[in-house]
Amino acid sequence: MLAMALSRLRGITVSGSFENGRVGMEFCLKEKPDLLVVDLFLPGMHGLEVVKEIRAKLPDTKILVVTGHPDGDLPARLIAQGVRGFVDKEAPLSYALQAVESVLGEGMFFSSHIPPTATTAAHRGGRKIAPGAKPGPPTPAIVAVETLSARELEVARLVAEGSSSKEIAARLDLSVRTVEKHRANIMDKIGVREVASLVRWCVQCGIVKR
Repeated sequence: MLAMALSRLRGITVSGSFENGRVGMEFCLKEKPDLLVVDLFLPGMHGLEVVKEIRAKLPDTKILVVTGHPDGDLPARLIAQGVRGFVDKEAPLSYALQAVESVLGEGMFFSSHIPPTATTAAHRGGRKIAPGAKPGPPTPAIVAVETLSARELEVARLVAEGSSSKEIAARLDLSVRTVEKHRANIMDKIGVREVASLVRWCVQCGIVKR
């Protein structure tokens, strides 16, 4: 729906729309778009991982995040990663269109039913849009995802999909020992002790499908 609406805006061409985070990222690295609109919880590759890769390899590409899992601290954390805009999926479609125009016009746009924290307000350049409920505690899944490196996210996804350490090592061209170390670091960071809990966490975060 968003892609269709954007395609109708004057001066904007939608070059691609993808459900899979990794496929979308690879397309961006090849086509080098002016703007990337990305969800956080995507199959194949988490949105935060996509953001890190694009910021590192395509610094001129502006990034707008849309998500149905906002929290009061999320806009500030996204700004710190170089994201120029953030829109809650529960906001009207017109907000997303305004956000795209603002970000492409070198501005910033942060819209959510949960008001940004003082840190966000101090750093953003865009206007405050439609604040609603009182801010709740940060979403644990999002906070934990941000502590993982891109490699750790990849290993977590493969573990959750049922791959053994040996299979992961072969796929990622790593030693089994390195994979085991990544697994231990991941479980320590997200506070779980068994693979079943890791799988549940990956499902909750949208790193893998149910």
